[in-house]
Amino acid sequence: MKKWLKQFGSEDWIIVFAGAAILALAAIFPHSMPSIPKTLTSLSDWLSAGYMFLFVLVLTYVTSALLGKPLKWIFPSLLVIFGLTLCAQMIANIPAVKEFGFESVFFAVILGLLISNLFRVPEWLKTAVQSEFYIKIGIICLGSTILFGEVMKSGAYGFAQSLIVVFTVWYFAYWIAKKMKVDSEMGTMLASAVSICGVSAAIATCGVIKGDNKKLSYVISLVLIIAIPMMYVLPWLGNLMGLSPEVTGAWLGGTIDTTGAVAAAGTLADKGNGDVAAQTAVIVKSSQNVLLGAAAFIISLMWSYQGKNQQEKPTLGVIWDRFPKFVVGFILASLVFSFCFDTETAKAVGKVTKGFQNTLFSIAFVCIGLETRFKDIFGKENRKPLTVFLTAQAFNILVTLIISYVIFGLIKPLLA
Repeated sequence: MKKWLKQFGSEDWIIVFAGAAILALAAIFPHSMPSIPKTLTSLSDWLSAGYMFLFVLVLTYVTSALLGKPLKWIFPSLLVIFGLTLCAQMIANIPAVKEFGFESVFFAVILGLLISNLFRVPEWLKTAVQSEFYIKIGIICLGSTILFGEVMKSGAYGFAQSLIVVFTVWYFAYWIAKKMKVDSEMGTMLASAVSICGVSAAIATCGVIKGDNKKLSYVISLVLIIAIPMMYVLPWLGNLMGLSPEVTGAWLGGTIDTTGAVAAAGTLADKGNGDVAAQTAVIVKSSQNVLLGAAAFIISLMWSYQGKNQQEKPTLGVIWDRFPKFVVGFILASLVFSFCFDTETAKAVGKVTKGFQNTLFSIAFVCIGLETRFKDIFGKENRKPLTVFLTAQAFNILVTLIISYVIFGLIKPLLA
């Protein structure tokens, strides 16, 4: 019994409890929760930023104290990291930058990388550099925005497409990685990023397999950089091929790896003629997000069953011990918000929790940047992973186009 209770004092479970506390507060006091501002042009913007910083600071202090981590330099360290997060948010919301589809997380990584490569990161600043901690809580918050009923009601076809695409593309990407002798850790993260939902999938997979944050940083950089040209080229190709708005939208939602870029690409495809492509793209992307929990569960089972050297065959108890509890939190959050709240309430609270998710992800990406050097990202050893990613993405684009055309261009009109 003591052993069973003791597990709840582990970092994995404390992260779940922290995520649950945020979701509970958002559900009970939705109008009193902090949010990160898009600009800092007014006093209310500064107060909002200060309120969010205070919230994250208390969260970090409390969890660090429970885990017995040093508290001395948390305040100045987090202040600098949060300041960089705000800078990333401000840059991403410059109108000219916004048009190109760059998201705040992209600039968060870049700012962290610039500091770690141009200067020596002091020891006191490393105190609050806890990328995994913020990432995992952010993913639990993400679960609250994924409503099964809503996705199935408006996108059963999108879910069917996502199911086929995710498993087909994941297997292909992982197979290519093995053929090119890319290590299993990197291959698994690359496969998840290409096939499921980009950054969130890479982060979740890294947590599941206890992967190297430097490898995660590399995968995230690839996802964010490759998504930009795809956001412009794919809508243009869709119109050039004469695809219907629904087929184009399904294609965009299934291939572009960041939600913001998916929405922007769908708008470009519509060209002011309604919003069918944009809506379909977002529905398909949401359907892929729904599969994140299931995919993480399967990857965890596969990783645990194989063992580090593919020799160990653990029992169910060992698999449960190894299974990342933040994925449990993600799934529970999605279930609770899907079935314990009416749709309107869940969506309203989801807007609040999404703000926390974005903030925590941006903070985590600043931390990843501070932990990584450019030579680690662009070194010779990463040429094979780059080839794997580009090959898998090309396969993803082709396969998803075919499946989108069959489901949204042939089957759906036939059954309508």
